[in-house]
Amino acid sequence: MKPTVGFVGLGLMGRHMARNVLKAGFPLVVHNRSRPAVDELVAKGAAAAWSPQEVAERATVVITMLPNSPDVRLVAAGENGLFAGASAGHIIIDSSTISPVVTAELAGQAAALGIAWLDAPVSGGPTGAQAGTLSIMVGGPADALEKARPILKAMGKTITHIGVKPGSGQIAKACNQVVVALYLQAIAEALLLAKGAGADPAKVYQAIRGGAAQSWAMDNHAPRMLSGNHAPGFKAWMHLKDLRIALETAQQANLPLPGTAQVVQLYTSLLAAGHGEENTSALIAALENLAGIKL
Repeated sequence: MKPTVGFVGLGLMGRHMARNVLKAGFPLVVHNRSRPAVDELVAKGAAAAWSPQEVAERATVVITMLPNSPDVRLVAAGENGLFAGASAGHIIIDSSTISPVVTAELAGQAAALGIAWLDAPVSGGPTGAQAGTLSIMVGGPADALEKARPILKAMGKTITHIGVKPGSGQIAKACNQVVVALYLQAIAEALLLAKGAGADPAKVYQAIRGGAAQSWAMDNHAPRMLSGNHAPGFKAWMHLKDLRIALETAQQANLPLPGTAQVVQLYTSLLAAGHGEENTSALIAALENLAGIKL
């Protein structure tokens, strides 16, 4: 018999992930601050809960997908939170992208209660969430991961155990976000170089995507930059939050990340100009302003 799964956080990613868990045949209990996403899943067979505590009382495995570290801390350890409802032997899987330090703090609190905490951030965006093809990076106890693996397989194609150290998955996600950020900057710079030097950026894109520059980022973000369509997708403010986590993690390890720091400054200017809710491909607007040309 499949365990009952709880899901807290039904945003752009979470609603698709929860739906795939439900489609895989797991009984599902859901909670979200706004009710439309809850109602949508209830119509498909999920049960509604009115607090994280209630979710944890009704499910043996709970997945969270929340915006930032304070949100996860509140949902887990706050009033009417998961820790108030979960019992020894339960598993909490945090698929949010948050600080490894906060992850270690919450994992320690969970362990003291006999609860296994897995940090399991994901990559693949809303498209991957909808298709159930996410890459999932997991930190935490190996035995808990094996128990949760069938649930994770409903949401993702690649599940990698980074290590037993709490926060290992979050470190992997920070690395992922650094690579994505530098890809975005490189694509934007290349397209602007083509435009400014007198070549057709669309034709340059077609040429270079067939060679060594080809990547998922090139295929997905260059067309958005060329068309000016920056509807989310993955929002710019979220990527900035992730990159700040990467810089904080690097600072604690005394590591330089000069390229990441530069992209953080570009995103900061983008948010200052009111583009934070747009897709990450809007990064090109920050470079357009520096260059004085429009793609």
